Amino acid sequence: MTRYQVETGGKLYLTGEYAILIPGQRAIINYIPIKMTACIEPAPRISLTSDMFDYTVGMAPDKGYALVQSAIHTMAMFLQKKHCQLLPFRLTISGQLGEKGKKFGIGSSGSVVVLTLKALAAFYQLTLSDDLLFKLAAYTLLKNGDNGSMGDLACIICSDLIVYTSFDRQWLQEHIQVKSLEEILRLNWGYRIERLSPKLRTHFLVGWTQEPAISQHMVNQVRDQMTPTFLQASQLASDSCLAALQSANQTAFIKAITQLHQALQDLDPAIYHPALQRLVAIAQANGAVAKSSGSGGGDCGIAFAFDDDAAQAICKQWTEAGIQPLYQEKWGNL
Repeated sequence: MTRYQVETGGKLYLTGEYAILIPGQRAIINYIPIKMTACIEPAPRISLTSDMFDYTVGMAPDKGYALVQSAIHTMAMFLQKKHCQLLPFRLTISGQLGEKGKKFGIGSSGSVVVLTLKALAAFYQLTLSDDLLFKLAAYTLLKNGDNGSMGDLACIICSDLIVYTSFDRQWLQEHIQVKSLEEILRLNWGYRIERLSPKLRTHFLVGWTQEPAISQHMVNQVRDQMTPTFLQASQLASDSCLAALQSANQTAFIKAITQLHQALQDLDPAIYHPALQRLVAIAQANGAVAKSSGSGGGDCGIAFAFDDDAAQAICKQWTEAGIQPLYQEKWGNL
C-alpha cells in the first residue's frame, strides 16, 4: 500500500502587521520550522483524523475539520471532480503548532490548508508550483471567510524568509462569486513573493507569551483604526528594515524595528498584551531590539540580539518571566 508523508511549518511577521491587509503593502515574514505532518494512504472511504481532536470524520460537515474538508473540496474542483468521485484516502494530521491546548500563533490555519493540499497533491501524483499551491490555499481560506492577508501562506509554502506584497482580496472575492476555480487560477492576482537572504549578523529570537490570541478577532478590532499615517510609517519602516538586512546596517535595522514597534503600540493598545510588553522590555534591557509579531494580543514576540551573551541572557530572563523561548536562529553567518 502506497503511503505519503508531507509537512509544513509556521510563520512570524518581522514587519508589516495590519498594514499588509491593504493591497500593495509589503511585509517581511520568516518561516518557523515547527512542523505539522500529514500522512495519506488509500482507504475504502475518505477518513480524516487529527491529533487536535479525539474523533475521526469523513466529509459530512464538521466545524473542527472545516478547513481540511474545504481544502479537499478545492482539490476536487481543481481535478474537475466532486469529492465523492475522488479516489478515497485516509488522511492523518499530527502536530498542533501549540502546546497544552494553547496555540503558538504561528499560522496554524494556513499550515493546515497548505498541509492538506500538499498531501492530496502527493496522493494524486500532482506537481504543484509554489504559485499554484498559494492560489489554491488562498482560494480555500477566502471561501471560508478568512480575513487575513495570505502572507502566512506565502511564507509557509516557501519555507523561507520572504518579502510579501499583498493583493486585493475584495477584488478576488467578487470574482470567486461568478467565476470557476479554473478561471480564478488564470487571473493575475497581483501579489508578489520574494525570498530574502539577510546579510545582517543577528540572533533571531522568538518568545511565546503562552497567552493565545485569536487573529481574526484582533484584525476585526484593529483594521478600521489604520490611518494613512500608520500605513505610510509601516511601509517606510518595512522598506528600511529590508534595506538594512540586505546591507548589514545594524543601526538602521534597530531604528526600523523600533519604529515598527512604536507604530503598533500607537495603533491599538490591545496589540501589546502585558506579556508582550515584558518580552520587549527584557530584550531592550539586554541591548537587543524587539516587537510584537503578527496580530498581537498575546501569542509571540520577536527579538534581535547582536551577540551570543545577549541572546542567552534574553532567553533565560524570558523563561523566568513566564515567556517560553520558542525558536531561534542565527543570520548573516553570526
